[in-house]
Amino acid sequence: MYDFAYHKPSSVADAVKMLAADPDAKAISGGHTLLPALKHRLNRPTALVDLSGIAEMRGISRAGNAIRIGALTRHVEVETSAEVASAIPTLAYLAKHIGDTQVRNRGTIGGSVSNNDPAADYPAAVLGLGATLHTSKRRIAADEFFLGMFTTALEADEILVAVEFPIPEKAGYAKMRNPASRYVMTGAFVSKGPMGVRVAVNGAGPCVFRQSAMEAALSANWSPEAVAGIRQSADGLNSDIHGSAEYRAHLVTVMAKRAVAAAG
Repeated sequence: MYDFAYHKPSSVADAVKMLAADPDAKAISGGHTLLPALKHRLNRPTALVDLSGIAEMRGISRAGNAIRIGALTRHVEVETSAEVASAIPTLAYLAKHIGDTQVRNRGTIGGSVSNNDPAADYPAAVLGLGATLHTSKRRIAADEFFLGMFTTALEADEILVAVEFPIPEKAGYAKMRNPASRYVMTGAFVSKGPMGVRVAVNGAGPCVFRQSAMEAALSANWSPEAVAGIRQSADGLNSDIHGSAEYRAHLVTVMAKRAVAAAG
C-alpha cells in the first residue's frame, strides 16, 4: 500500500465533485477489484472516494414493468429480494451464485457492472435483459455501455447510480465457473420479453457480448434444440491455462442450451 487521501461523501453530487476535482482519484464501493489492485500496486490513485455512505444509491424497487436496483445494493440483497424473486427470478439465481458468502455480503452490483470484468456475472444480466444504466448525468442503454475489457462508457467523473431491468417473459442463466476462483469461464444469459430475444455471453471473451445467431434461432423457436447446432467462433475469445479459446467457444453453445432449458 501507499499514501492516498480518503473521502466519504454522503451524496452523489458530492462524490462527482470529488472525482472531477482530482483526475487520479478512484471511486470505491465493495472494493473486491480495487483493493487487490492497490495491494499489488497495479493501481495508484491519489485519493479514494468511498461511495458506501450514499443512501440514494441503495435499494430495490419495482416501477411498472421494470426492477430498479441501486448501484450500492449488495449481491446478497439481490439474492434475497422478494421483488427480484417475483419479477426476475433468474436475476436472484445469478446473484446467489456469485463467488462465496463473503463476496456476496460485500460486493455490489454497481461495482461489478462498472468494473466490467470479463468473468463477472452481472454484465451478462445487464446485456441479456437489455437494462438501462442510470448514471449521475445520463441514461445509457446496455448495448452502448460495455466497450471492452474493464472498459465501459462511464466517464472519469461519472458514477453509476442504478440499473433498471425490464421484466422479461422468460429468462435463464447458466455458467461454467473455475472451481478455484469461481469466476465465470463461460456463461450465457438468455431472455425473451419487451426487449426482444437476447443472448448475452460472458467469460468467454474480453468483454460480454451478444450472440446474434442464437437470438435469431430462439426468436423462431424458443427451445434448447434451437441453439444446439450453432457454433461460436473461437476467434478473439480468451485463452489461458484454465481453458483454450476453442474450449470456451464450445461452452458458449453448452451454456446457452442450459440457460434456455432453465428459462423454460
